[in-house]
Amino acid sequence: MNAEVDRLFDQLRRAHDGDPWHGSPVMSILSGVTAAQAATPPPNGAHSIWAIVLHMTAWRREVAARAAGAPAGEPAAGDWPGVPEPTEPEWRKALADLTAAHHEVLGAAERLSEDEVFAPTNDPRNGPRGTGVTRYELLHGLVQHDAYHAGQIGILKRVLGF
Repeated sequence: MNAEVDRLFDQLRRAHDGDPWHGSPVMSILSGVTAAQAATPPPNGAHSIWAIVLHMTAWRREVAARAAGAPAGEPAAGDWPGVPEPTEPEWRKALADLTAAHHEVLGAAERLSEDEVFAPTNDPRNGPRGTGVTRYELLHGLVQHDAYHAGQIGILKRVLGF
């Protein structure tokens, strides 16, 4: 690995289960949440904790694929995959899958050379404006995405009284 990838690794790990500057990592926030709690729909039609976890997992996998050179698209599982029957085994599976997707991102980042980190992804959406996304921006964007959703989960836990 190179120095920039090392820094990206650090940020990705901190957001998932390390010591991020912004507060608690997502796995710490999810610790102790039961399947029933995770599946509880919050007021006003907002996404449940479980739905957010599945969304984060799907986007981690999409980011790993893009970092490896796949064309940009919606995640294979969809933007907001459906929540399965809310059982404890299914919830544990969802949490394990979130961590597995985290490791997929780390693996994709680890394979990048210094030049590839700053090379554009296969995402032509902003090409005419000259504002294409590099792998560097993509991976930092995932850290920001995780921080955003970790905050949502923390708020949902308070609103729902968990």
